[in-house]
Amino acid sequence: MAVTARAIEMRAAGIDVISLSAGEPDFPTPAHVVEAAYAAMRRGETRYTAVDGTVALKKAVADKFRRENGLDYRLPEITVAGGAKQIIYNALLATLAPGDEVIVPAPYWVSYTDIVLLGEGKPVVVPCGEELGFKLTPSALRAAITGRTKWLLMNTPSNPTGAVYGRDELAALAAVLLDHPHVHVLTDDIYEHILFDGRAFHTIASVEPRLKERTLTVNGVSKAYAMTGWRIGYAGGPEPLIRAMATVQSQSTSNASSISQAATIAALDGPQDFLAPRALEFQVRRDRALELLRAIPGLSCRTPEGAFYLYPDCSALIGRRRPDGSVVGSDDDLSLYLLDHARVAVVQGSAYGLSPHFRISIATSMDLIEKAIGRIAEAAEALR
Repeated sequence: MAVTARAIEMRAAGIDVISLSAGEPDFPTPAHVVEAAYAAMRRGETRYTAVDGTVALKKAVADKFRRENGLDYRLPEITVAGGAKQIIYNALLATLAPGDEVIVPAPYWVSYTDIVLLGEGKPVVVPCGEELGFKLTPSALRAAITGRTKWLLMNTPSNPTGAVYGRDELAALAAVLLDHPHVHVLTDDIYEHILFDGRAFHTIASVEPRLKERTLTVNGVSKAYAMTGWRIGYAGGPEPLIRAMATVQSQSTSNASSISQAATIAALDGPQDFLAPRALEFQVRRDRALELLRAIPGLSCRTPEGAFYLYPDCSALIGRRRPDGSVVGSDDDLSLYLLDHARVAVVQGSAYGLSPHFRISIATSMDLIEKAIGRIAEAAEALR
């Protein structure tokens, strides 16, 4: 968001900047969802709701989990908040005591570790390099668990790498977790419907049902349904945890927007036939972006399996000199160089806990993707 804000400021100053930093689909919110919001307003559904979601929306969420994930949650086991980020915040603030540990595989979404710190917990960052497919292994998980471990925080498909855990990989991690009954699992499934190359989605509580009573399955409508601004996330989990999360939310924001909740019912219950074509469009963009990035000397990039990001390795560019003579000493420096020299906004890998990389978003037009990567190529060539 900070990189995007700087790019907007530069544009306002008349500078031609292309932003590949925002994790926001460029597709419109489906028309039937917009119409549902309008109809809800006309019906007067503009007042407070229950703190953690209307009964109607919780029913829609329960149906979604049952239909798409094979998970059976009762209504008291479901919570709704102002985005998946608030769901994660509520869960960690409701459960962490000072010094409790949360295992966070890196690269990770930038908010994970900071939310742990806000809850006075300790992030235990486990590097998961490109050689591992950017995924946590059972041996690394086992080594990271201590008597103070409270949570394992997972994300599949991953932001920023696009890595996707298969059923067998989740089963192997679950086998470790079954040996440690004090460890809970928070799985962030927000990119569930953005999968490539015919992959199927799996979530850990359905892969290993014995973990369901200590798993919080988090999702939302921001990415798949292009509803980032509507701010609705939801989750299913153990009833005592859901009650505690509602307590946190009741003393912070109270309920999510009543209008957005009505729109989300339409999103979850309505037609889903647009999801696959949108995922295919992201795959086409991924393939073209990979082709262009891999043609740049000094960059390499693993093929993402889902989401709408690429996470190129820029290690070969670190240590080179900019045209002004200054040294590119880190991926932070490289990202600033690309913004200043190439007028392309990307996000440095250090923000995600694994360097030297940078993240680009392909949630924009093919024309802008090609133009931006062309600028990146010229900027890389100008390094000495």
